[in-house]
Amino acid sequence: CALSARQLARRGTRSLLRPFPPRRVCLLRASMISCILFMNQKGEPVIYRSYRDDVEAVARRDRATGRSAAELFRTFVIQAKEAVSPILAIDKYQFLHVRHSNMYIVAVTTRNVNAALVFQFLMQLIDVLKSYFGGKLSIETLSVSFPIVYELLDEVMDFGYPQVMAPDILKLYITQEGMRSDSAEKNTVPVQATGAISWRREGLKYRKNEVFIDVVEDVNLLMSAKSTILRQDVSGRVMIKAYLSGMPECTFGMNDKLGMGKDTRAARRGKSAGIELEDVTFHQAVKLGKFDSDRTITFVPPDGEFELMRYRITENVNLPFKVIPVVKELGRTRLEANVKVKSTFSSKLFGLNVIIKIPTPTNTAICHIHPSAGKAKYEPEHNAMVWRIKRFPGEAEFSLSAEVELMSTTTEHKAWSRPPIKMEFQVPMFTASGLHVRYLKVFEKSNYQAVKWVRYVTRAGQYEIRI
Repeated sequence: CALSARQLARRGTRSLLRPFPPRRVCLLRASMISCILFMNQKGEPVIYRSYRDDVEAVARRDRATGRSAAELFRTFVIQAKEAVSPILAIDKYQFLHVRHSNMYIVAVTTRNVNAALVFQFLMQLIDVLKSYFGGKLSIETLSVSFPIVYELLDEVMDFGYPQVMAPDILKLYITQEGMRSDSAEKNTVPVQATGAISWRREGLKYRKNEVFIDVVEDVNLLMSAKSTILRQDVSGRVMIKAYLSGMPECTFGMNDKLGMGKDTRAARRGKSAGIELEDVTFHQAVKLGKFDSDRTITFVPPDGEFELMRYRITENVNLPFKVIPVVKELGRTRLEANVKVKSTFSSKLFGLNVIIKIPTPTNTAICHIHPSAGKAKYEPEHNAMVWRIKRFPGEAEFSLSAEVELMSTTTEHKAWSRPPIKMEFQVPMFTASGLHVRYLKVFEKSNYQAVKWVRYVTRAGQYEIRI
């Protein structure tokens, strides 16, 4: 079970949250939130909503502490001289807060709550508010639109327990432009708000039923000057954009090790055992019980775009680029750099918008750069030579040579720290993890045929090579 607020407050900011406990346990003890505060940077409460009577949010009527929750938070968090933990226990209160833009969003409770779920609620509350206000959320936005904010605070939580957090459902009956009085619509809203599938409304119809799947991966690398890999991993997301009629049930399959092991047909064909996924998290639509029993990802998709899952891979990473740098310091006034970059993916693919940043000393005067492809120039604001290649073919190798003239200084010379070379890139239709979508099956009572599209993109995360 996740650590409670009191345990995390005692351990301090370095404590890490463990995975969420089962949903039934979470509902019983996770989110007994007494009030929500929106406070500006001065510590003044702009909007607050009390859900239980065990916390005095603003008024000074608390006999035990003599001060309100807002005053305690302002004194011990906002006015504190040192950094304060996002979880803080003061007297009988537990404060759990996140900072967004120019404000603090604070959950106050007197119970020993599940801290992980409270933070999850606060982050989803931010997403809900941003969906109403054009993707931006600030103190000024709340001040102008406080009636809608109060309506949302009444709907997303009841007596300290989270309720409907799906923006699509909330927008059915909390609107910014008024709502027509339609008896049919009034009957459908409670079903979606209180039903088992709150993230999708009934009665959706499309002329063409389509599903777009995007596998987006960020590859991270730290390589030593001797070409030894110190760290490598891949953080990936599976994004789905679904335009499907009715209430379909989808089954998603990929070449992960556990899923491939269950597939006897794949084993007969002699296919590999698949990749090993770590730290997998799913959208709430995924049926976790079925995934635990037979490793199949089954879900009723929300309408439109959503994130199906996240994952991480640390073994057998396919690095898209290999960088071989040679940097020599010739005395105090000269420096030579030779950098080779080789693409390791198929010749049928291309890397797009490849940027290689080769660091230079702070006292650099002139750079004479000669790239074999693309364009390169010295950018003093980055203290680096920036080499740009718009289109990098697969199984190709390009090089750059440069002579750097340094300014001589009268002060004592300090050794150059040699920062690492950094890369930025994007490789469509390539996955550094080796993940591939095997199938997406759509089942609906009308038995329509859905068109599926799959796209892969690998991007640079922290891709660094020491020199």
